[in-house]
Amino acid sequence: MGMTLTEKILAKASGKSRVSPGENIWVNADLLMTHDVCGPGTIGVFKREFGQDAKVWDKEKLVLIPDHYIFTKDARANRNIDILREFAKEQDIKYFYDITDLSDFKANPDYKGVCHIALAQEGHTRPGEVLFGTDSHTCNAGAFGQFATGIGNTDAAFVMGTGKLLLKIPASMKFVFDGEMPPYLLAKDLILQVIGDIGVNGATYRALQIEGEAIAKMTMEERMTICNMAIEAGGKNATITPDQTTFDYVRSRTDKPFEALYADADAEYYYVKHYDVSKLEPVVAKPHSPDNRALVREVQDVKIDRVYIGSCTGGKTEDFYHAAQLIKGQQVKVPTYLVPATQKVYNDLFSLKIDGLTLSEIFLQAGCIEPASPSCAGCLGGPQDTFGRVNEAEVCVSTTNRNFPGRMGNKQAQIYLASPYTAAASALTGHITDPRDFM
Repeated sequence: MGMTLTEKILAKASGKSRVSPGENIWVNADLLMTHDVCGPGTIGVFKREFGQDAKVWDKEKLVLIPDHYIFTKDARANRNIDILREFAKEQDIKYFYDITDLSDFKANPDYKGVCHIALAQEGHTRPGEVLFGTDSHTCNAGAFGQFATGIGNTDAAFVMGTGKLLLKIPASMKFVFDGEMPPYLLAKDLILQVIGDIGVNGATYRALQIEGEAIAKMTMEERMTICNMAIEAGGKNATITPDQTTFDYVRSRTDKPFEALYADADAEYYYVKHYDVSKLEPVVAKPHSPDNRALVREVQDVKIDRVYIGSCTGGKTEDFYHAAQLIKGQQVKVPTYLVPATQKVYNDLFSLKIDGLTLSEIFLQAGCIEPASPSCAGCLGGPQDTFGRVNEAEVCVSTTNRNFPGRMGNKQAQIYLASPYTAAASALTGHITDPRDFM
């Protein structure tokens, strides 16, 4: 019996010829990522367990990215960045994407933005490798055909000191998307469909293997959207088979060697589900759970107070491009927040054009709020002065990944998760709107 893609990667990383679901193995890490929220805690455990003068296992395999609670006057949040900076200097960490000027991110040449998209854009996500990150959406990098999963501070501290971690091999669930993607559907609709079908616990400690002809035609950014939200179904990780699209993206960003791995044709799966994407419709996740799915046309009477386009899930260049396609030449009816995931995405807003207008010009002429500094911002709520934080009992349509009570700020707020198309269409009407109305 063959192995799934996740099993193949973990077998290689453990030096074994084969592994099986439920087996506990020591896995060698290719990369460890931590950010300003979990980094200080990880560093604290590392120093307590390995010693105040201990060195990290490999100073070139650790990536430190401040991105969550930044651009704030909150002293404790700012102190977290100082702790990362002190540790990076002490350990001579090669990849520390520092931010020293919190008033103007453009004055920070090293600053990148949201960790998951920055990792991809800086060439840190490579097929066949193992990535551990102190963030649940680390599974985003599974889009590159690698094993990527979120871990806690204690596990991360152990990886920091040893370069390895004891893992239980997850069983794999296979989701096959065939057919031609309709012009009104995006990757966000597909993953919300899956989460709605299996529930937020449906993939607990399992791997999601995403494949099919619709996936093969997707860009890397759209593939990332799907893998990013595997954790919203409880998944340990997600994988997409690497192909020429993957190789072109990775090789244009790094010259480091990698070995792509592939699932065996006779691999065994815990669960298999097939979708014909041509028969799917735009969907949202209603409050207060990512699996509370509804067709957009079923909730079109819901009035909204704001729209939020941003985050690792929905703040990439293509997410803004899709939103701009619908918004162009029209006026938004509600405050519409734009939070690019990274500095590269921010720059794209001012250079990428549709019919002679930059994306930024399209959004500003439509009455959207000026693009914010790239960060996690309102997606994780954050301190009171966080840009885009949802206040009071507002109703918000958001391209982010979670809509639990208080996730984006106020616990009374109602968050509807949606694709960039649905978010843009809703901004134009002031109520939840099917993008087909504008196509």
